[in-house]
Amino acid sequence: MSFLAQVVVWLNAIANAAGKWLLAPIGVLPGWLSATAVAAVTGVLLLAVFKYTSNQRAIKRVRDDIKAHLLVLKLFKDSALVVVRAQGRVFAGAFWLLVFSLVPMAVMLVPVMLILGQLALWYQSRPLQVGEKAVLTLKLQDGADAPWPAVSLQPTDAVEVAVGPVRVQSKREICWSLRARESGYHRLAFQVNDETIDKELAVGDSFMRVSTKRPGWSWSDALLHPWEKPLAPDSPVQWVEIDYPARSSWTSGTNYWMIYWFVVSMVAALCFRRVLNVNI
Repeated sequence: MSFLAQVVVWLNAIANAAGKWLLAPIGVLPGWLSATAVAAVTGVLLLAVFKYTSNQRAIKRVRDDIKAHLLVLKLFKDSALVVVRAQGRVFAGAFWLLVFSLVPMAVMLVPVMLILGQLALWYQSRPLQVGEKAVLTLKLQDGADAPWPAVSLQPTDAVEVAVGPVRVQSKREICWSLRARESGYHRLAFQVNDETIDKELAVGDSFMRVSTKRPGWSWSDALLHPWEKPLAPDSPVQWVEIDYPARSSWTSGTNYWMIYWFVVSMVAALCFRRVLNVNI
């Protein structure tokens, strides 16, 4: 699992470098426009990947067979035996279409996960606004009998501490309530015994890349939170998270953006299916 986490870190480094430039227009475009454009472009690109990683001849042959037997159902609907055989061939064809789609779906799985991870940085949460509060939580490594390290949040002009630190003994968590004071990207530094651990903070009114969590050394956590490097396995801190506000929008808002991306990308792929001559 440690090796898998390292692989995800390497993939995230590539995705972050590409996403930093390719997705930069999201910061200046209206949310609905950027969400629509990104979904349409990725839908067409994934359609092209499907074309070159699938057996197009076999898919076309199966689709033609399905069409032929659907026509049989219309022409010979009075013959029960013919209808049953034709229905069986239609269901068999649907099964083979599913089988032929497994390879391209497997090829697209990792790129799609990386794309969704990058888009979540922009749409899943909105940045804090100046004067707005948020809760920051630092999770220590598990161990009920382990001693608590000395933990402090180093002073910065970017935020002021409204409440905290508050220790949650049962969860081994330390919480602060922070009030944003300056717009921009800032680094919050924590002193944990002799180790310094930082966390990115985003403050502003427009669309900004928001990293809600600096994950621990877990491949699944790193995949969901790709921007900041995961904490080392031997770090005294398991993760650091900021409870950013939700973004309100049906097209680019928290949780809704993923549904919108899926629908628009599918529509775009269907619209360009004939243009790219793809059998699906």
